[in-house]
This record gives sequence, structure tokens and C-alpha cells, in this order.
Amino acid sequence: MNDRIACDPSVLLGKPLVKGTRISVELIMDRLADGWSVDQIVSSYPNLQNEDVLAAIAFAAQLVREEQYVAVGKLQANMP
Repeated sequence: MNDRIACDPSVLLGKPLVKGTRISVELIMDRLADGWSVDQIVSSYPNLQNEDVLAAIAFAAQLVREEQYVAVGKLQANMP
């Protein structure tokens, strides 16, 4: 994990989040998937910096790269 992303079982059920916030990597990725820019995310969530959003993207990319984290059956079920 990088220095901006943490997992704490007592916060958001242990979901990866930006350190010092309750903003999850999942939320950031959802906003990006909805078409938000990094600037829009940062301006909407004042506790975030550009580097936090980039760290969340890097974290998500790492998860996809490491095949043990990809649920292939779920992935195939969600593909058209």
C-alpha cells in the first residue's frame, strides 16, 4: 500500500481509504467512473489533495494487476 492509502478495520469496515479521512478508494473510483475530473473530486472533497486521488487510482490499478484480487467469475458475469 502506498503512503496515502490505508485500511483500518474500525473505519468503513476496513475498506481502503485516504489516510486521515473517511473517503474510500471506492468512492473516488466511483466518481471517476461517473466522469468527474480529479479537480472536481478535490474541489468537492476539501480534505483531499490531487496526490490523494492519484494514489487511489494507483492503488486500484495495483489491485487489478494482482490477479489474486480479481474475482474472475464476477468479472465475467458483469461483462456484456
